[in-house]
Order: sequence, then structure tokens, then C-alpha cells
Amino acid sequence: MAKGQPTPTPISYSLIRLFFRLLLSTFYGSIVVENGHYVPETGKPCIICPNHSNSVVDAPLVVISVPRKRRDFIRLTAKASLFGHPTFSSWLIQAAGTVPIQRRKDNPDGSADNTIVLKNLMEALEAGDAVCLFPEGISRFHPEVAPLKTGVARMVSDVLGRNRDDPNFEVYLLPCSVTYMHRQHFRSDVLVSFDEPMVFSVKNNPELLPPVEFTHIRQVTDDLQKRIRSGVLEAPTWEIIRGAKLAAKMYAPLGTLMPLGEYVRLSRRFSDAFTASTKADSSTADQESVLKLCKDLNAYQDKLSRLGLNDDRIRRSRHRPTIVLRMIVRLAWSCILCLVCLPGLVLWAPVFASTSMAVRKFLMKGGPVYDTWDDISQHKILYGLVTILLVWISVVVATWRLTHFTIILTPAFMWMSMRWIEDGVAAFRAFSSLLRLLLTGKPALRKLRDERNDLHSRVRNLAVGLQLPEDPEKYFASIGGREKGRILGPWDQVVRYFSVRRRRKRDWTETLRLYDKVDYPVDDYPK
Repeated sequence: MAKGQPTPTPISYSLIRLFFRLLLSTFYGSIVVENGHYVPETGKPCIICPNHSNSVVDAPLVVISVPRKRRDFIRLTAKASLFGHPTFSSWLIQAAGTVPIQRRKDNPDGSADNTIVLKNLMEALEAGDAVCLFPEGISRFHPEVAPLKTGVARMVSDVLGRNRDDPNFEVYLLPCSVTYMHRQHFRSDVLVSFDEPMVFSVKNNPELLPPVEFTHIRQVTDDLQKRIRSGVLEAPTWEIIRGAKLAAKMYAPLGTLMPLGEYVRLSRRFSDAFTASTKADSSTADQESVLKLCKDLNAYQDKLSRLGLNDDRIRRSRHRPTIVLRMIVRLAWSCILCLVCLPGLVLWAPVFASTSMAVRKFLMKGGPVYDTWDDISQHKILYGLVTILLVWISVVVATWRLTHFTIILTPAFMWMSMRWIEDGVAAFRAFSSLLRLLLTGKPALRKLRDERNDLHSRVRNLAVGLQLPEDPEKYFASIGGREKGRILGPWDQVVRYFSVRRRRKRDWTETLRLYDKVDYPVDDYPK
């Protein structure tokens, strides 16, 4: 690699990237990318630094999220223990040109040596390439970003030292925040948000030239952590995340035209307020009331979960004849969609069965949630991919006289039927929720509405203290543009019904489930 001459994009990498895009766009309902213009253009040395919460899925997600017009090739890194296995995932990692990194955790005897690897990565940076490093150094199913290792900052220092004779040499650190609504669930949503890059140069940052004091390395690491965490929905516990999401729904009710990024940032505002109230030095009456609000929101959500209801059903008081009419409409629409996509359901059934069995077998091995659940989506995607290929081949073989048609129509029909299945599941979920609402006694509903009204009033008071807009529905409808995943009105909804870029879910937390996914696993991570 010659200095200042970026590596041409290999054809194999382009094919792998296309494969990643098809795979992840099938598993996740919406992958929304924000601030792609912050990605430094090809030719500028760049280290992309995402948070790491979804095992091997994170790297392909970053690959397809970086705009090709700005960066067409990214050098990925992964722990060395993922290489050299006779598995599809191992082959895929190596085929993407991923560089193996030895971790001390995997080499307790002290044999981890990344000298040659780091030298090659620095040469790639000097050539103007982009390198993707996960500064947490570990993937985990956790509500909070882990403390960052200092490896990225040390690499910045080393590459600046190698080019100390060129005062204009620059290195870009690109913070990348990834938020999964429900990372392990099929057709859930993902937000990838890039922050403004941190630029370091020989001329402007002489304090980073070797030999460098650790305080400067620590400062760069801390600044990077703040940038990454600012774009992620996080909290010390899942209970706070759960309460923050419910508070966001109460503040901006179902149906608000809100892009995913705004929903994440809104939930984060409530999450930060709840987190601040748990601090040891937070003993004022206001902080205690905020903490109590978080606990009361979770208690209210527990009641809704036991009854199989969601907050919007309690918010909107409806007469029983109206509920019955809506049940009939939802059930009829669900049945119609099921009949329409019945052949597609037959094709998808083996996929659902194989992924369910694979995850069940994986979880039977045991282990703490924080160290195992981040691998669930990986297992679902890999087993689902293999099953889809087998279904595809079976259909083509069974219709060998029409192979030139079925080889294209089979995956196209599976994709289109998935769109109908999503709508059918949503309609049936609405029907079952209305049925439970009908079966819940009037005294219980009245009590829930009173409790809900009290919580809503307290959430609104907190929103005032957080300086949130007074009219959220009007505010969120007026900002942003035609982001993927946003429906701007009834006509836009009709026009884009069959668009692959359309998202028909009303709630960003929806998944392909017959019930609302609002709960999280028990916190079992080390304190």
C-alpha cells in the first residue's frame, strides 16, 4: 500500500456488501442512517468507532450504513477466535477481508501479539483507507455502553508518530452510535447515527506524538466515549430503559409522525432524567419524584403486560360497541391478509421453525444474559439464511420446467409476502388487544385510566422541566424530511404500500410478534 493511495475496492468486498445489505434488510424492518455526510471521503485516514452490542452483526451493519459515495471500502476487524472455523460465519468474516485481532481475554497466557496487524492497519490509514474498530473491545447484551479501551487513541498516537515529518497529516475518528430497538427480534428497527468526526493532526496535536503521556490518551478515549454515548439509547438498567420508552410514548402518543432518530433521542432525554435521579448525591424532592415516576411507570407497564394491553388502548376511551366493530374489522383484515399470503407462509414456515429451534438450542447451553443474548440475532440470521436457500432450491427443483421463472419469482414472492405477513400480524395483534380490552372489567379499566392520567400528568411536568416541545405531535410532524421509515400522510401511505422502503408499523418498538414487546431480560450482569 502506497502512502496517499487508497486501496481499490475488491470485487469480492462489493459482493459481500450487497449480500450483507440483502441479509440485514430482510431481518430488520428498518435500518435508518443519520448524518452520513459526516463520513470522511475516501483518501482521508479514518477510524470508524461504533458501539458493540450485537456480536458479529454490528460490523456488517456499519458496512452497509456508510454511504458508498463517501467510502466504498472499509477494513473490518474482529476477534481472532472467530477465524479458522469450518462454519459459514467464519468464512463470511474472512471473505469480507476482516483483520483478526488477538485479545488478552482469549489469550490468558499472555501470547496475544498484534504488532504486525497494527502495523498493517496503520499502513492502511496512511494510504487513506477507513478502518472499523470497536473501542469497547467486547460485545455484550447490556443497556449501557461499556467503558472504552484505549487502543483506538493509542493507534491515533502511533500513526501520527509515524508521520511526524508531515505536519499536515491528519487522522479522523468517526464516532458511530448504533441503537437496536430489539436487536434479537425479526423485523425490529435499527438506528445508525454518525457524529461529527474528531480530527487529529501532527501540527495541531503535538501532545499525541510519541512518547505520549497517558493522560492525553485517556482524554481522547473519554471524548470518544461521550460522542458515541450521546447517540445511543442507554441507561444503567433495563428498568430505566423500559420506563423511558413508556414515558416517551405518553409524551408523544401513538400515531405521532416521528422519525426513529427523534424517538431515540426523546427516550434518551427521559432515560437521562431517570438515571440522574438514581445518583447517590440526588436527594432533592424533585429527584425523588422523578425516581418514583420511573418506578410507577414500570409498575403500570407490568399491569398492562399481565392484561395483554398497551398504553394506547387505555389512553383512548372507547365504547364497547365501537370496540366490537373494530375487532370485526381487524379480524377480517387479518384473515384476508393471511389468505393472500398463505403460499408465502408455507415458504416462510421452515425459516421460522429452524431459527426458533436454533435459538432454543443455543440458549440451552446456559450462560448469563449479558454474555449470550447478543449472539441471538447472529444465530437467527445464519440459520434463517441457510433455510431460505434450501427453500429456494427446493421450489426451483420442484418446478424445474419453470426454473427460469421460479428462480426469480420465489425470493420476490417471499419478500412481498413478508410485507403482507407483517400487516396481518399487526392486525391480529390489534384484534387480540381489543379482545382483552373488552374482557377487562369496567372497574379495572377505570382504575387503569385514572392511574394512566396521573402518570401522563407527571410525565408532562417532567417534559416541561426537560424543556421539551409543548405540542409534540405538531413539532415532530414539522421537522425532518423524507427519511426512510417515515410516512408523511394518508396519501403517502397508500402510494408507498408496495415500496420496499416503506415501513407500515405505527410504533418503532414493534416486532413480528403477536404481542407487544415491552419487556427485557432480568439484569444479571456484574455490578
